[in-house]
Amino acid sequence: MKNRKYSINIKNLMLSMMLWQGISLSAFSHEGVDHTGSGTSEVPELPDCQILAATRLFDGINFPQENMAVLIEGNTIKQVDSLTKLNGLCVNQINLGDATILPGFIESHAHIRFQNVDKNIVLEHGITTVQETGGPLFASEGGQGTLRLFSVGPIIQAVGGYPLNIFGGGDGGYDKIGIHVASITEAEEVVTTLVAGGATAIKIALEPGGEMGAPWMQPHAGVLPPPTPWPILSQDITNAIVAKAHELGKRVLVHVGENTGFERALNAGVDEFAHIPCAEIDEDLLQRAVDQGVTFVTTIDTLSSCVNSATQKGIHSNTMSLASKGAKFIYGSEIGHDNVPWGINGEELHKILHLTSGESIDFADVVNVLKSVTSKAGEHLRLAPLGTLTPGAPADVIAVRGNPFEKFKILEYPELVISGGRTIVNKFINQLSATTLECFFAWAEGTYPNELAPTGASTEVSNAYSYRYYSSTNAYLGVSSVDNHVYYMKAEDGLLQNAGPLSNWLPVSGCQ
Repeated sequence: MKNRKYSINIKNLMLSMMLWQGISLSAFSHEGVDHTGSGTSEVPELPDCQILAATRLFDGINFPQENMAVLIEGNTIKQVDSLTKLNGLCVNQINLGDATILPGFIESHAHIRFQNVDKNIVLEHGITTVQETGGPLFASEGGQGTLRLFSVGPIIQAVGGYPLNIFGGGDGGYDKIGIHVASITEAEEVVTTLVAGGATAIKIALEPGGEMGAPWMQPHAGVLPPPTPWPILSQDITNAIVAKAHELGKRVLVHVGENTGFERALNAGVDEFAHIPCAEIDEDLLQRAVDQGVTFVTTIDTLSSCVNSATQKGIHSNTMSLASKGAKFIYGSEIGHDNVPWGINGEELHKILHLTSGESIDFADVVNVLKSVTSKAGEHLRLAPLGTLTPGAPADVIAVRGNPFEKFKILEYPELVISGGRTIVNKFINQLSATTLECFFAWAEGTYPNELAPTGASTEVSNAYSYRYYSSTNAYLGVSSVDNHVYYMKAEDGLLQNAGPLSNWLPVSGCQ
């Protein structure tokens, strides 16, 4: 009787722990092997292969194709073809039905660490790769079930200038939003140190301020920006930064908002404008930027207030003029900025389409917009074939129900997200069917006999959880219908461990 009472009490404890944890799922991390921070949970090996099929597939390069499938081997795209031709190559298959399969999206302008953005939320909402464009320096990370991040480190700026004059940080540094330089020698040393520390590109600021509607001209923390014009890097120092970065094989990004900084950046030979400028830019300078092959990151939604009320000119007119001249655009939403999603931004895609397509919009224009956030972004960041579903590309894949070529908004809510072959989100399959669960529990018992014994325990259901109790090891294994994650707990320590999505375990277990 005592043992039975003890078992009931432990079960109640386990269920209360599950229910408590179930309402705060953001506390669990997808990073690394340990999803709980305890250092004890396990993550399955990648499946040898998996096949995804759907009504349509966009490989990041060509027009979308109908009734196609993608074969993934480990963490790499192996082949794209019809399901009929791929069918015999892998037994782990999911047919998504009326859905669209796409490459994971690439965000080319974000401030994840500086703004303390939750990387898991970004990944779960379809962005699998991010270029950090200002913030603490760090080495590249992620890509195997976590958000892939590339850092440019702090923005190189003039003493007393932007961004430290707005966002603080005193003299700046390699752990701040900006770092100031006052000479060519100092500038070259900073570039060298940034590259040695893992920066994949270098960013500079040439921002004297004053643009109407610009976010940096608004109060921050209740404090008005300092009087303009703000100091900016001299032409000689700007030239030296670009030359040193190119010598070290790195691109140079620039924050500019008006003509003076824009022209100085072109004179130095920068590679990328981190924003389309806020203030109206002279037509000859825009043409010169196109002739020099400079790439523009859009961030149109973020800077949509950048319009001169007297002339009605600004970011929108700059974008249309650049498009008419044949400029190169890649998508950027500036994740970390107020009022933009922590993930795919359908409004940004919409604005790119309508401002770059000329007098009429055709299907090729729609495809080009989605290229700007997939293959074109991967090429510009020198990461190709990232951003594509082509042989040898990293297995970063998303899928949405329906047709995003007809409605960008649905891209904000992907129902499948895969990073480096590891499933992060999968809402397409009924993972909690009785047959699937019984198969998974049986496989887990055979694979982890030291933790789950004796085998053959009955499956019980309580609220959102299906679970088994193992009396010999005094442990629980359960699956939540709320998030379709696997949970494990040793009764004596009461620590509920999140072992990640069941969809990661199913291909390995053979229960899919």
